[in-house]
Amino acid sequence: MSAAVPDDPVWILYQRDDCHLCDLALEVLAAARFPEFESVFIDDDADLEAQWGTVVPVLRHVPTGAVLCWPFNENALREFWQGVDQNSK
Repeated sequence: MSAAVPDDPVWILYQRDDCHLCDLALEVLAAARFPEFESVFIDDDADLEAQWGTVVPVLRHVPTGAVLCWPFNENALREFWQGVDQNSK
C-alpha cells in the first residue's frame, strides 16, 4: 500500500515567524473565508528571504504566479481571488 501523494498547493502564504502583519493577513484570510492554503515561513530560506523578505506577507496563486502583497483588506483579497479564478479558467 503506497502513501498518498499530497496535491500541490494552489495558494501559498509566504510569511515570517513572529510577524504582526502576517497575523493580520491571516485574520483577513479567515474573515473572507479564503480556501485552504499552505503557509511557508521564509525565515530560514535564503532564496525565499531574498524574493519575499521585504513584502511579506504575500499570498501567491501557484498555477498563475499571481501575487497579492500586504497590505490588503477583505475587499482587495476578494477582488484578487475572483480575478485569479476568472483568469485561470
